[in-house]
Amino acid sequence: MTLWSPTSNDALLVIDMQRDFLPGGALAIAGGDTIIPGINTVARRFEHVLLTQDWHPRGHISFASTHAGAHPRWGTPVSTPEGRSILHAPYGVQDLWPDHCVQGTAGAELHHDLSIPHAELILRKGFHQQIDSYSAFMENDRRTPTGLAGYLRERGITRLFFTGLAYDFCVGFSALAAAQLGFESIVIEDLTRAVDLPDSVRAINAAFATAGVLRISSTALPSA
Repeated sequence: MTLWSPTSNDALLVIDMQRDFLPGGALAIAGGDTIIPGINTVARRFEHVLLTQDWHPRGHISFASTHAGAHPRWGTPVSTPEGRSILHAPYGVQDLWPDHCVQGTAGAELHHDLSIPHAELILRKGFHQQIDSYSAFMENDRRTPTGLAGYLRERGITRLFFTGLAYDFCVGFSALAAAQLGFESIVIEDLTRAVDLPDSVRAINAAFATAGVLRISSTALPSA
């Protein structure tokens, strides 16, 4: 087994470990709370750790409640044969979700059990009303950057490890964007959990293979 030893050129990204994505939250991901101790442990092995937060305004385009009727600017929400509720937004297909991680609410807070005092940056995403942002690097139009790539490059970071929620959406999109931007991109698979919509895990795994995103276990990292 390859042992991955973090260096000063590496960073750990902890994606969206927020109360609304954990059991009891508005968009709870099964088992999301079980990965918190492992993330805390792994984070101690990295000099550079960055956190992300979904940070949506009320009435965000990704909320199903925003589209009770057809919205003339954004199109009409539809249900797919696979059971996914989507919107044909100006920038492409947008999955619709329950209201979650609304700015300033308890559900948007990072979980209190997350203990990474040396984290150097919290990046907020998804705060534009009319566009969602799964990726920590690029909004869902695939052309509006968050500025994270520039921050990492200025600090000399070239290799990124990803944990958090959710594997098949924000973790996956972030890891893919990182690879496309020229970073070595590695997902610590056992420290993520998936929403697991129909075909979403298979699709992200196929995209990882195509993009060269590696999937490892936390056991491949040396003990602290």
